[in-house]
Amino acid sequence: MNEKKIAECFRRMPYISSLDVSDVSSRIKQENTEEQTDQMEVTEQRHKLNEVDEKHVLKSQGKKAKKLHTCSQCGKNFQNEGILNRHMRIHTGEKPYTCPHCGKSFTGESGLVYHLHVHSGVKPFNCDQCGKDFISSSNLKTHLKVHSGERPYECSLCGKGFSRLDCLKLHQKTHNEVRDHVCSDCGKSYVTTGELKRHQRIHTGEKPYHCTQCGESFRCTKALRTHQHGHSGEKPFNCGQCSKTFISLSYLKKHLTVHTGVKRHLCSLCGKSYSRLDTFKRHQITHDEVRDHVCLDCGKSFTKSSHLKQHQRIHTGERYYTCSVCDKTFTRSGSLKIHGRVHSEEKPYHCTQCEKSFKHLSSLHTHMKKCGK
Repeated sequence: MNEKKIAECFRRMPYISSLDVSDVSSRIKQENTEEQTDQMEVTEQRHKLNEVDEKHVLKSQGKKAKKLHTCSQCGKNFQNEGILNRHMRIHTGEKPYTCPHCGKSFTGESGLVYHLHVHSGVKPFNCDQCGKDFISSSNLKTHLKVHSGERPYECSLCGKGFSRLDCLKLHQKTHNEVRDHVCSDCGKSYVTTGELKRHQRIHTGEKPYHCTQCGESFRCTKALRTHQHGHSGEKPFNCGQCSKTFISLSYLKKHLTVHTGVKRHLCSLCGKSYSRLDTFKRHQITHDEVRDHVCLDCGKSFTKSSHLKQHQRIHTGERYYTCSVCDKTFTRSGSLKIHGRVHSEEKPYHCTQCEKSFKHLSSLHTHMKKCGK
């Protein structure tokens, strides 16, 4: 409607003839402008809502796209390609992360970082019940089941319970006699790859675990821990019959055969019998006279490399074992133990005839020859 027609309409309407026609026209224009502005705001809001919807759809599509990283071997889905690539190493056997200390390899960086704690000795997680330390919180949680007695994993064949799933799986192999890890050097077979690797170090001579105090090397961490008890003087395993203490459970078990009197290992050459297999084997070497560990300083030969190392300290003057009471030093942990009885008045060797006690085994033997006569 143009301005002339509007003016004509107002002239024909006497009750508003007093109004200014141009004023009315400007008001109508203003109203039209405001209406257009409202429409533009509504349109803009619709655009914004559409943009939000589009972003939401794209985000949802992106999430769905992430799930499309699928393993071609087992069909498992992953959020991104990096996680899929790490997962694929399970199927390919690839282990790109290698320990610089012992050569052990891992599929992921986290596995290597965890393993390096074994060499560094860092164990930040402590058991508040027995004081034992662990390299991870998961290992501590598993250990706590020892104190609680919880054994949630039960063998379906014999009913034996285990606190850890991996222990159950290893146990089940004993029923099936599955020893599928075979040594290529001697043909001996083992239940796990770990056992095989430890065994192969006998052939290679590899000893990746080193004592930080004396530099002595070992094939496995268990042997290193046992050795380190010798430096600290800690003996957590006690004999209930004679109160003698030991640095490891295996040493305690060997010692208990002394009390039973059972000597199952008989030498076929001289008829001498022994309660412990390792003592029997050392005795047999004396018949063969295999002394292939020779001291370069004096020419003295030994049956074991450890005996040679102990002997060489005489020439080097190295004394790694120190008495905490008087600071006297010794070349061997055994010598330190014997010396410690001077301060403690400990007499671990008892006569079965008269109940007299002695500090040294040699003193007991001398006494036994006279006692009872």
